[in-house]
Amino acid sequence: SPLITLEGSPVNFVVCQLCALLSAFWFRLFLHPSKTSPFIRHVVATLLGLYFALFCFGWYALHFLVQSGLTYGIMILTGVEHMHKYCLLVALSYLSLCQITRVYVFDYGMYSADFTGPMMVITQKITSLAFEIHDGKHNIGVVVRRTSISSLYSVWIFLYVCVFRRMPSLLEYFSYNCNFMGILAGPTSSYNDYIAFIEGDPRRHRDSEADRKSKLRQSEPSPNVEVVRKVATSFFCLLVFLSVCKVFPVERNIDDDFIATMPFYAQVVYLYLSMLTTRPKYYFVWTLADAINNAAGFGFNGYGDDGSPRWDLISNLRILNIELATSFKVFLDNWNIQTAHWLKRVCYERCPYHPTAATFILSAMWHGAYPGYYLTFLTGIVITLAARAVRHNVRPYFLHSPTHKLVYDVITWAATQIAICYTVVPFVLLSVGPSIKFYRSWYFCLHIGCVLLAVALPVKPRHLRLKDQQKNLLREPVQRHPEATDSNCSQKEKTT
Repeated sequence: SPLITLEGSPVNFVVCQLCALLSAFWFRLFLHPSKTSPFIRHVVATLLGLYFALFCFGWYALHFLVQSGLTYGIMILTGVEHMHKYCLLVALSYLSLCQITRVYVFDYGMYSADFTGPMMVITQKITSLAFEIHDGKHNIGVVVRRTSISSLYSVWIFLYVCVFRRMPSLLEYFSYNCNFMGILAGPTSSYNDYIAFIEGDPRRHRDSEADRKSKLRQSEPSPNVEVVRKVATSFFCLLVFLSVCKVFPVERNIDDDFIATMPFYAQVVYLYLSMLTTRPKYYFVWTLADAINNAAGFGFNGYGDDGSPRWDLISNLRILNIELATSFKVFLDNWNIQTAHWLKRVCYERCPYHPTAATFILSAMWHGAYPGYYLTFLTGIVITLAARAVRHNVRPYFLHSPTHKLVYDVITWAATQIAICYTVVPFVLLSVGPSIKFYRSWYFCLHIGCVLLAVALPVKPRHLRLKDQQKNLLREPVQRHPEATDSNCSQKEKTT
């Protein structure tokens, strides 16, 4: 979901984001790391972020400080071994409390003053940092156990660099959570990447070996061209959304006359069109947020094969890959990318049993208190399991010729788009009654079909699939995925 939707104080949101964009250019030009200290950059980024938050949400913005302050106290008072668990519990509980209060006490079904949107991003940042610190401590323990006494000095240096250096000060912590570039719409980023950006550390360039091959790459590239492209894309998406959002209202899918008079194939086409018209507002929010970070100089991710700079370190979506997705996995991998990475780090890769179901449930809790969210993500579980089963059992038969592969891609594209639309209708309708009415009008056909496919088609358990992946990695070199956002994050591909 978009972290701030257009229905909630749209003028305030757009004005603040445009001001943040201008501030980002100023921040990069006049408060560049070569011209000022990290302390000044932290202070300015934090104060601007809190000002924009107060402008949009009034005193509700104090919840951002309370949530951050509570979890920082937990980081200080609890041991590193259990810090990540307590931070996840407290941050998510406080977020859920605010979401429940906003929905059921103030304005059910309305997005006005949705101050919980920024809190969703802050929750991700808090827990990401806590898990980074915990994982660093765990890795250090392994090193210590394997190191001889003669190397204790090296171990101490390793401890300092990986743990004490990574424990943020209060200013660094609030700057990371509440900086003006991401306070309203994110996206989430690694704490290490953010600190490297603030301090101007050249080691943040991920392909430093390639950089040394070219003198051109030794200088920091300008993001201006990429910022202009992303801003133009975002406002084009906004224009499309404002033009078509009223033409294909989602609510018509549950209109009694529409259900009674329209043939089923027409209902399928209308479902696709009505859900398609809801996406541009998400594209607008996330693309503009990415442009703001890039304008400040944050988001450089090395150079591509053609030598051009890449500014996609914290990008949150790939529009063409979404619209042309031929599987549920491809769609999810390109939609709300940083949230998917967060869910993978804190849940999917750590859950010993049923990680797919656990990840979808955590995602529902994180999104909010509307029942429609839970219906969407519970439906997503069965569709993901069915899509995985079909991919493992059917796809290999279509890979022997380009023609067969093309036929498979066309069929799976149509199936994926309809499955996505079917899944997210409750996310838009919010309530149980209208959502169940929609599914009843479709006779729960995708639910039933996906359950049958998931049961009938065999799929290897996750640990066996991971072993197969490791064997394949040993047989042939595999290039790392360019969208990796955290050096501490596991690089193995999530099988979904």
